[in-house]
Amino acid sequence: MKEGYRQYSQREAEKKAKKSQLHESPRKIIQQKDSQPEKQIVDELTALDEKALLQQCYTNKPYTGKQSIRKLEAEDVAEERKKQIVVEQVMIDQLCRAVISDPEQNGNICEKDPSLPGLRTVPLCFRRRTLHETKIRTRSALTENMLSNKLRFDGRLISRNGRDACRELIGFFFAYDKSLTIYEFRQFGKNRTNALPFIQKGVYDHQRGQRKGKQYSLKDFYIGADLTFLSLHHPGLPESIKQKTIFTVRVTNIDETARAFLKVADSEIDEDCIKQDDDVMTIFRNVQDKLKEKIIKRGVRIVTRLGKYFRELEKKQNGMLNKADFKHALKMLNLEVTEEDFESLWLILDDHIGETDYFEFTRAILGEMNEYRKAFVRKAYMKLDYSKTGSVPMVDIRKCYCARRHPQVLAGNATEEEIKSSFIETLEDACSNPNEVLFCEFEDYYEGLSIGMIDDEDFVNTLRNSWGI
Repeated sequence: MKEGYRQYSQREAEKKAKKSQLHESPRKIIQQKDSQPEKQIVDELTALDEKALLQQCYTNKPYTGKQSIRKLEAEDVAEERKKQIVVEQVMIDQLCRAVISDPEQNGNICEKDPSLPGLRTVPLCFRRRTLHETKIRTRSALTENMLSNKLRFDGRLISRNGRDACRELIGFFFAYDKSLTIYEFRQFGKNRTNALPFIQKGVYDHQRGQRKGKQYSLKDFYIGADLTFLSLHHPGLPESIKQKTIFTVRVTNIDETARAFLKVADSEIDEDCIKQDDDVMTIFRNVQDKLKEKIIKRGVRIVTRLGKYFRELEKKQNGMLNKADFKHALKMLNLEVTEEDFESLWLILDDHIGETDYFEFTRAILGEMNEYRKAFVRKAYMKLDYSKTGSVPMVDIRKCYCARRHPQVLAGNATEEEIKSSFIETLEDACSNPNEVLFCEFEDYYEGLSIGMIDDEDFVNTLRNSWGI
């Protein structure tokens, strides 16, 4: 009897095990794979890769047609209002300062003062000057008509610092003297807004790349263009930006109507510079195309681990990375680049950025998502980092992440908690500190996820569904 009962118990246990395997969730299957030791350098998918791929399935449309239209209209109204505030502030600043604050007004320093007969002249510092005592027209006097011929563009700082990377910048290029200025739009609470000068109006030159030393012209402004400036020329910048000799502003959007109008009047054509930029992009694309098939399904792990490795190496070497460090990183992740391709990339990057930055190197090797996608990544992070500190506690990430509309959840193959846990686990692997997420780590995660997603709207929907933006 005892023997028969033991055999019956074994058969029942085997039946239960088979049933549980049939109904097992993706989360448990991945956990089983996690128990297997991972090789240091592999080409096949790992457990973390498969967890990251679950996010690529999250492409459902988060809103109905009517909801999407209403949301887009509200966003457009808010964006237009923001730009109008900045435009008005720029016009006020430039027109008010044009005459009264013009240095040429200081030319007539000496005037006889009848109230002081003992003195022939009165120094300017002791004389009160009113509007009626200024020269009505100076050589540099501006008019509203002159300032109206301008090109408006949106920009962002290329920075690993979350607070700086999420600054809302709106710039203007003036056709009459080829000068430019950039303002920062700031929101204080719900009703209070302000537009502050970020880069003072002036004529500037390229500081990097093929056009180094050449003055900015209309052809330098397009979506994806990089505007480089010397930080010592702008003493009012935040200390985090001053730490680097050169800082870069990326053009993210542009007023195409104004550009087309100004382009007709602009007769300058610099074909050589345009050809040089095209040659650089061709070299980058050739390397990226060779690596794309290898990283398309494990992009998250590749991009995040490269970023994590370089950040740790920077701390050990006091921010100094050399050519050998970059070669070793590629070899460590089994990203084979021919010596010829590597030398071509290094020659461009070393000249392009002066200070060799791993961020620029990684984007050149693996490619970079377009500005449309980046705008939503920044929007999601700005929603999480409401205090603008540049880092988000992992607790807040867990609270805000939503998996309700994930296909696996809707199909009943997984629970919301399982999908959320898989996301948190892959994100923690990308972070140096598992208790907080820096902007550069958050961006690296979605940069890797973007590699395997062809359609822009599918990528944007993964962010809208996850973060409710």
